[in-house]
Amino acid sequence: MDAREQPIGVFDSGFGGLTVMRSLIDLMPNESLVYIGDNGRYPYGNKPAAQVRGFAVELAESLVRDHGAKLIVVACNTAASVALDVLSASLTVPVIGVIEPGARALARVTHNGRVGVIGTVGTIASGAYDTAIEATGADVELTSAACPGFVEFVERDQTDGEEVTLLAQRLLSPIKEAGVDALLLGCTHYPYLAPVIQRVMGEGVVLVSSANETAFAVRELLDSRGLAAPASHAATRRFFSSGDIDTFASLGRRLLGPELVEVSPWHSGASS
Repeated sequence: MDAREQPIGVFDSGFGGLTVMRSLIDLMPNESLVYIGDNGRYPYGNKPAAQVRGFAVELAESLVRDHGAKLIVVACNTAASVALDVLSASLTVPVIGVIEPGARALARVTHNGRVGVIGTVGTIASGAYDTAIEATGADVELTSAACPGFVEFVERDQTDGEEVTLLAQRLLSPIKEAGVDALLLGCTHYPYLAPVIQRVMGEGVVLVSSANETAFAVRELLDSRGLAAPASHAATRRFFSSGDIDTFASLGRRLLGPELVEVSPWHSGASS
């Protein structure tokens, strides 16, 4: 197969990476995509870094070995925060995470220089966003907060209502008190909670999702390496889940759209 026609491989701990998939499909409709949602082992945010790193290596290697992925997108902030360097060093294809593109977007949209980021316990504890924001060179003050429970609400398709609103009010209080005018949703699950988060933070705060920025970074890298699919290429999209495939298909279709036609099982330690 022409290397340009090989698929882009994407993985996440569950449904969250579908936000990135949506952006990739919209920006590059001629690119083939393979997505693995590791729902059988989610959430990643409260697991030890070494364990998450192992999951990430296994998923990325499966995408390259079993599906011929020409590029890997780590569409999971927790995995990107602890495994991106390892994957970049060990894989033979380029690797892009969601952290650096999101950090650049956050620094770009703020007006008062006070910005926030929310993520899983693992992502926030890693300090990856502190490092990424510092690398932008922007003169901003960052306030971070972990939001345990958000991922579980999304995975249960409970994205609004009193219960999740009360949790958001409690977890986002330090971000509100810091007076930020831009907030990065530092987990790919969190855009599905954007209406609740926006209500709690107020209309004056810009919510930043890294999905679009990551898609732009992917397109730029493919173009620079001569790996972009020809305009005439008939794209395919394949979806795999390590959890219940019927549940993934049902909820995933509502979250992503009609492109999610069929879901196949993915098994840890075995070829897909």
